[in-house]
Amino acid sequence: MSAAVIDGKQVAAQVLEEVGREVEQLKAAGVTPGLAVVLVGDDPASQVYTSNKERTARELGMHSVLYRLSATSTQAEVADLVRTLNRDPAIHGILVQSPLPKGLDMDAVVRLIDPLKDVDGFHPENVGRLWTGQDGLVPCTPAGVMRLLEAYGVDPKGKHAVVVGRSNIVGKPMAALLLARHATVTICHSRTPDLAETCRRADILVAAVGKLQMITGEYVKPGAVVIDVGINPVPGFKKRIRGDVDFDSAAEVAGLITPVPGGVGPMTIAMLMANAVKAARMQTGKS
Repeated sequence: MSAAVIDGKQVAAQVLEEVGREVEQLKAAGVTPGLAVVLVGDDPASQVYTSNKERTARELGMHSVLYRLSATSTQAEVADLVRTLNRDPAIHGILVQSPLPKGLDMDAVVRLIDPLKDVDGFHPENVGRLWTGQDGLVPCTPAGVMRLLEAYGVDPKGKHAVVVGRSNIVGKPMAALLLARHATVTICHSRTPDLAETCRRADILVAAVGKLQMITGEYVKPGAVVIDVGINPVPGFKKRIRGDVDFDSAAEVAGLITPVPGGVGPMTIAMLMANAVKAARMQTGKS
């Protein structure tokens, strides 16, 4: 068996096209969605990510602002900026890029963000809404995975989904979204005994563990859908990245599989833009 490859770039382009139309509709109704991206410090990867997010928002016609704070900024200075953005009616979405420089508490910053403006979906109120089945802002990467499954006709209902990884950013919200779509969900982690055996029972296998090519074809049930959320540098190659899945061996067993790059990655920014528009709708009452 040779798996069909899920094209994340194509699906992300469709999402961004939809978001662009929604932005036009909101502007026609007198609302310009506003996104504020906060970058603290000079981490090279974070600079690239924030620039991409700010640029994409502008290309979609949003009001987009990138705030740069120095690496020596204090917790109070970051908090003051977040509070200012909370009060700014032109800003509907706030994103503070992680990681923050050493000595700053990201969790404390997230808790300060107005839940209605929390486009990352990390605020405890949005986390609670997700797990209790209420409408709210959902973390972008797991939301992007669900959109990929939908685009390729994969209905989680009645299927066994295994999520490898239990982070608050991907693993846990991924499990919640799959549960909401009536999958039976198993969450695995570093202390799961015989991980390969558990993974082989999955109809939908989501790898979000952060270990280069850890999931091989031996972990995959024949015909399964394999979603690789990992982004790992390849030793010896300056700009090469690969996922948590050994693509070549897994693709020989799976029915559908995401590549890295070009799979889940493009969906994250696309769903961030969708969240920004949703946040603008919720705050202005524009349905």
